[in-house]
Amino acid sequence: MKKDLIIALAPDSFKESMTAKEVCEAMERGIKKANSNIKCVHIPMADGGEGTMQSLVDATNGEVHSLKVVGPLGNEVEAQYGILGHGEIGIIEMASASGIQLVSSEKRNPLITTTYGTGELIKACLDHGVKKLLIGIGGSATNDGGAGVIQALGGKLLDLEGNELGYGGGELGKLSKIDLNNFDSRLNQVTIEVACDVNNPLCGERGASNVFGPQKGATKEMIEILDHNLKHYADVIKKQLGKDVIDEPGAGAAGGLGAGLMAFLNGTLKKGIEMVIEYAELDKKVKDVDMVWTGEGSIDFQTQYGKTPLGVAAVAKKYNKPVVALAGRVGEGIEVLYEKGIDSIFGITKGSTSLDEALAKGQENIEKTAENIIRLMNLL
Repeated sequence: MKKDLIIALAPDSFKESMTAKEVCEAMERGIKKANSNIKCVHIPMADGGEGTMQSLVDATNGEVHSLKVVGPLGNEVEAQYGILGHGEIGIIEMASASGIQLVSSEKRNPLITTTYGTGELIKACLDHGVKKLLIGIGGSATNDGGAGVIQALGGKLLDLEGNELGYGGGELGKLSKIDLNNFDSRLNQVTIEVACDVNNPLCGERGASNVFGPQKGATKEMIEILDHNLKHYADVIKKQLGKDVIDEPGAGAAGGLGAGLMAFLNGTLKKGIEMVIEYAELDKKVKDVDMVWTGEGSIDFQTQYGKTPLGVAAVAKKYNKPVVALAGRVGEGIEVLYEKGIDSIFGITKGSTSLDEALAKGQENIEKTAENIIRLMNLL
């Protein structure tokens, strides 16, 4: 084996067990135990979903900030946003402020949940003087078309009497006028990119309310109201702003937040893994290494659909680098992954173990597996 081997470590987080940065650190500990001459390059990754903000902050030596904002039910919650290392790019996950995990199952009601707190996170990033804003929009508790975001940023959504609409998708049917006179003007100087891996339109059978409403607590009757209200919302946007977003792919993401970000913030929707690859500068970092290691909590046939290991493998193969993947769970159908760029897959759990134990011992198991892989390579 080459003595001055360089390995790029580019894993996703292992959900509920380790951040991507912690996975990198555990991999390196194991590698160094078996061969201290190997150099490791840490590139914490994500696919645009949960953990993306933390991974890109870690990958660029940026900073995470906390802020108390309006939660989905109008209550105060503590949310986070990140500023990447060079200080010009902000990143937020809407789930941090407006996510379904913030609402207990018995209180889930998309007629009243709001994205207002997500708007407050956007405002906080603007206060840092960012020139670009990355927004992950998975995991929402909301179906308000991004109305809360618009309100938090100074826009007014008014009914026939000139009163501001209340929170939630249930209010959108009353919308009569959009007033953007006090809308945050700094948004005109900022590029907005949105990590979105669904292509659902805003309304209809494949729209936000019908497809995603039930998991947010919507009954059949609620879905009809919400879908009708979002259509009305889109009609008013088209009439008053001249933007037709109702059938745009991704408009229905996050309860219509996709549509709101396109219509009001000129947001551009991108695949999550592509965004992370770009801003983690993965191409540049893997070009000169000897091999690439990646991984995530669970690897199976679904990994081919926009998940981190396949995204990493695609970049590595541009430069003919071998790719090793580690996973907490190795499921069915992984053969397709070998055809798409991953050369070897290793499960890290030892023997029969409970899920709780596997999560608790994630770093230990990553370290031991990494050590064993290098010990084998030492024989070559």
